[in-house]
Amino acid sequence: MKNFIFLLLLLVLMSACSIQSKGSISEETKPKKNEKVVIIDNKNRKPIIPDPITNEELEVYKGPVEHIFFHPLVIYPELAFDGDAMSQGYKDWFITIKEFNKIIESLYKNNYILIKMSDLFDVKDKNGKTILEKKELKLPKNKKPLVLSVDDLNYYQYMRENGNAYKLIIDNEGEIATYSKDLNGVESISREQEIVPILESFIKEHPDFSFNGARGILALTGYEGILGYQTHELTKSSYPQEKDTALKVVNKLKQDGWEFASHGYGHLNTRNISLEKLRSDTASWKREVEPLIGKTSIYIYPFGSSVLPEDEKFKALQDEGFSILCSVGPNPYLKSNDQFAMMDRVHIDGVAFEQQKDILARFFNSDEIIDPLRYQ
Repeated sequence: MKNFIFLLLLLVLMSACSIQSKGSISEETKPKKNEKVVIIDNKNRKPIIPDPITNEELEVYKGPVEHIFFHPLVIYPELAFDGDAMSQGYKDWFITIKEFNKIIESLYKNNYILIKMSDLFDVKDKNGKTILEKKELKLPKNKKPLVLSVDDLNYYQYMRENGNAYKLIIDNEGEIATYSKDLNGVESISREQEIVPILESFIKEHPDFSFNGARGILALTGYEGILGYQTHELTKSSYPQEKDTALKVVNKLKQDGWEFASHGYGHLNTRNISLEKLRSDTASWKREVEPLIGKTSIYIYPFGSSVLPEDEKFKALQDEGFSILCSVGPNPYLKSNDQFAMMDRVHIDGVAFEQQKDILARFFNSDEIIDPLRYQ
């Protein structure tokens, strides 16, 4: 009888612990007293541990390397597509959570596999000069390489007002999550409302969607901070805390396999601005953003507005250590030598869904992806 009671108590305690841990919030992001917070039920997916891939199972890949990119996901369509001045821009350049979930399912079914930029190139310093070495890419049989990037994961003020997340956080279970507010100001913390945590969960269920622990590239500006933290306000008393929290999130992202890129400090059109303005903008980025994310060799042109290698602006970016420069284009394009690489990316958004279905067909069927909420 005593043994039975002991076992019963043990089961009750285990059940209580399980309930308490589900969707919990870290001390750092706990709401103040009387604030309403909704904890979105994060799926506690158990990771599938695949058998390790041996070198004998890998094949040299010599085909095209795809690169697709997104902007932060729309969490609240009722704010994004509400008919105000920003509504058309959101329909054009953003996608919803439902659309992203369908996209990654389709990419997986079509045998794409995520790779890192560092799977393609080794960046070395030789006598103070950056040297780019192209690597031989070996992949599991029948897999097609895919680089994924996310632009402007900064969470600008306009984003917070139009249905995106407010910031990335680390929840009480040590995982990346989002913090956001809906139309009524109700706060929520979730791992199901942004590309980073959604992809993390998907890879736990489908480990063969990621090669060598690859995730994606986060292309950051700096003029309104990074990842939702006000790291641009260097003179404010809140800066040390903002910087410290942002660093913790960055370190977690790196640990999970994410890479970082410069998207310019002020999101300026590289082709249109002067050489002096580009140098000033780059200096601001290296002063405020680089100390947080570390050095990166990847530069992702704002607006996809690229310059050619013979342009002084291209050389100025090279001088600052950016040797992999990414623009926008409909087809896989990658050209490199020992000094630089130029790569095009396909934009995945509302414009592409409606006007470039044939281009996107190699990834997914746009008609099956589109969320009806963007038209309500």
